[in-house]
Formats: sequence, structure tokens, C-alpha cells
Amino acid sequence: MTLGMKMTWGASAAICLAATMALGHGDVAPQAVDTSGLPELGEEWLIENPYRAETAGQDVWARAVEIGASGYNQNCARCHGLEVVSGGLAPDLRFLEAEEYGDEWYAERFQTGYTQNGITKMPAFGELLGQEAAWAIRTYIETRPDDAAMEEASETLKGLRDQLAGLANGADGDGEAIQDQLFEIAVEIETLSGAPVADSVAYRAANLLEKRPDAYKEAAEILTIGLSAAN
Repeated sequence: MTLGMKMTWGASAAICLAATMALGHGDVAPQAVDTSGLPELGEEWLIENPYRAETAGQDVWARAVEIGASGYNQNCARCHGLEVVSGGLAPDLRFLEAEEYGDEWYAERFQTGYTQNGITKMPAFGELLGQEAAWAIRTYIETRPDDAAMEEASETLKGLRDQLAGLANGADGDGEAIQDQLFEIAVEIETLSGAPVADSVAYRAANLLEKRPDAYKEAAEILTIGLSAAN
């Protein structure tokens, strides 16, 4: 069964505030983001995310999430938190609305940065990283799952993780049934941004098993890492 049959859904700015304990970005240089595999967007900046699944298709969306995760972790996580979970020093970007208003604000802030009382709280990333990287990071940010939904599903996911680990070690079990359960959990996990797709560990593990039905070990590792990060 395809992902489209399993799911009915399609997938302030991804920017770093203050590397010196939220007072300024300091000497941390922005890291280039490899955007190969994404459609080029031209020089004129867009005001709406072009990489959403309903606009660009599932494959482009998935690639944007992958690239955005790398770009975010290199340039933004030190201030906005791993998996975009803010520790309080910078805004929690998961709540930035996944719609035109949020996109327009994001694009402007990403391009021009933010200065307060003469202190650069956020550098201008536009010319440094380009808009393909900007929208990939935006796509990753808006697909972060709701913490409460993940916590509610955590015990079930741990059980499925253990079953997958058993299958990887030669135990009897029904891998397809586990995949079905992961998809069912994935569609129930919402985003905080309002985006229709939450790139949760349930989604990632289920999608991997759809592509590689015998990837039990890797799927178990996805769940282990994701559940550990959530805790």
C-alpha cells in the first residue's frame, strides 16, 4: 500500500538568535546548505513556501524536510533548540503558522535578520544561504510534531520499536502489521504550525518500512533516537 493510500495529508524564521547566550550571534559563521535535489527558485524571493507537498509533490517535500533538517541543525539549533524545541532563549518556531502570513514574515526575517538596541540578534541569512535553503528549513520547521501527541503515543511506539528490534534479530512477527500501526499513529500526530503533515518518528519509520520492508533494525533505531530526543 502506498504512502498516499495510507495517509490523507500532503508533509521567527529558521534562523539563529544569539550565539552568545541570546545577546548576539557572535562569531559563529552561517554554514552553507547543500540544496541539490530541490527545484531552483530564481533570484526573486517568494512569500509562500513552494516546497509543501500540496504544491511541489511528496518527493520534493520529503527532500526539503531532509535538507531543512540539516540546514536547521547547522545554523539554528544552537539557539532555537534541537528538533526546534526552544529552551526559552529564542522563539519556539514550531508555532509559526504554516500559511502565507507566517511564510511572509519568515521570508522577510530570514533575508534581513533582526537587530535590537544595536545588537544583532539574528544575522541576515538571505544572501548567505539563498532561498532554496530558506524554504527547506521552513519546511522542516513547520512539520515538527506536537509534543503532547508524541508523548501520548510514546508507549505504543516503544512497543513497536521492541517488536522491530526482535524482527531484526530473527524473531517471528508481522512487519507489515507494524508498518500499518506506525502509519495509523502518524496520521494522528499533528503539527503545532497547522501544517497537514507531521514529520514524526512514526512517519519516518513507517515510510522507511514502506520503501524497504526488511529495514527492521533501521526503523527501530529511528524510533529509539526519536523517543530519546522527546524525553
